[in-house]
Order: sequence, then structure tokens, then C-alpha cells
Amino acid sequence: MFTGIITDLGRVRSVVAKGDTRFEFTTAFDTSGIDMGASICCSGVCLTVIETGDDWFAVSVSGETLSKSTLGEWKADTPVNFERALKVGDELGGHIVSGHVDGVGSLVGQHEEGGSTRMTFEAPKELANFIATKGSITIDGVSLTVNDVDGPKFGVNIIPHTRDVTTLGELQPGGRVNLEIDMLARYVARLLEKD
Repeated sequence: MFTGIITDLGRVRSVVAKGDTRFEFTTAFDTSGIDMGASICCSGVCLTVIETGDDWFAVSVSGETLSKSTLGEWKADTPVNFERALKVGDELGGHIVSGHVDGVGSLVGQHEEGGSTRMTFEAPKELANFIATKGSITIDGVSLTVNDVDGPKFGVNIIPHTRDVTTLGELQPGGRVNLEIDMLARYVARLLEKD
């Protein structure tokens, strides 16, 4: 489990497609404290650490994950948001995030609004009913509050700090992002389904 509060902005160091795809990431994390098998949320995708070095860690990614997220588009130097898994007693500063991507959306517009940046995204149509005004959504691993919804389009405000310490600051219209809907919305919708 994660919170959607990004603790490092790293980059893809290398990508090797051989069987499952191996990604290596540069990071500011103290990698001596990362156990083999640890979970790290990488721009919204929960991945398992298989190797570490002084300033990097490696993961192995299945074809399923590549097909359901933006990871298939990543190459050397792609920026990546990182968050280590929650420990009992950690502050829950965002919202409960599983690291299981529900779909890929895209940035359709942005403009300055006060001191923030208003970003408008378009989600896949099958996710639109799970996105609600004042609800939570995870975009590339970042916990955000939805400000408005118009069909499959929704808006969020990005404060300068978030813009500076996440990949959202580099995102341009047309850029694709990993989306995870609010876990509560997912389960409420499931409970309301008719047999």
C-alpha cells in the first residue's frame, strides 16, 4: 500500500526486453535499506525490487503490466515518480493507493490558475463513472483531488511544490499517464452491481 505522496523523482537508467522487461532506475533513496522483494510504486505502478546498486534499483516487468500502463513507452532518461511502501505508523498524507493501474489517461489541457496549474485529463470511458468531484485519484502515482468532472474529462490543480517534485511538471498536452481510481469508489461500485 502507498499514499500517493511522492518521495523521490528518479529516472529510467536502462531498459532490457528479454522475457520479462528489466528496468533499472536511478534514485536518491538509500538503496542499502531496500530489501530484495520490496515494493516501490513507480509512477503509479507497484513493482518488486530484484536488485540494487549504490544509486539505483532494478525491477522485472511482465507483458501484462506493460500493456496496461505507460511503462511500455519508457526509455532511458524517462522521469519516474517513486514512493516506498507504507510501514505501520507512517503518516497517511494522501489517500490509500494500491499501485494497481486501472487505465491510461492523457493530459488534454493545462493553464495557470492563481499560483497553481489546472490540468485537465481524459480517462478511458470505462473509468469515468468512478471519478467524482472532490474525490481522490492517483495520476502517475500522485494522490490528487478531483476539482471537476465532465464525462471522461476531469480537472485537478497542481500546486507549485507538486509540479516541482513530480513528473507532472514536465507533462505536456497529449502526454499519457497511469490512472488509479479511488479504491473506495471501486468497491462501492462493485457492491452496487446487480447480479
